[in-house]
Amino acid sequence: MRDFKIGIKTWDESSRETAELFEQFDAGVFTAHPVERVFFHDVKTFLRYITPKRIDLLEELHRNGAISIRALAKLLNRSYKNVFDDVKLLEQAGLVEKAENGLYSVPWDEVSASFKLAA
Repeated sequence: MRDFKIGIKTWDESSRETAELFEQFDAGVFTAHPVERVFFHDVKTFLRYITPKRIDLLEELHRNGAISIRALAKLLNRSYKNVFDDVKLLEQAGLVEKAENGLYSVPWDEVSASFKLAA
């Protein structure tokens, strides 16, 4: 099982969490399964990357398994260029993976997102 965590964290919060993970690793403490993560530094940036159409894209990729961008665009009834751009952006963020055969997939069983409201 592979999980992916998305969130909003400051540089300081991200640095602290990374330091804690290294301490756990050095102490020989491991989680039951790895959780890969991406954090954005503010809600506006998060919403620029994680749009409703991109969530639909992730769901469709997860439902269909490895697929080409052209086939994905047909399933989503969207233009190839827009789907291509979205897939490439999501690939850079780590949410989509490209196989050696050129097909794209979402290998995550669960994607969770969280952020704190401003004080």
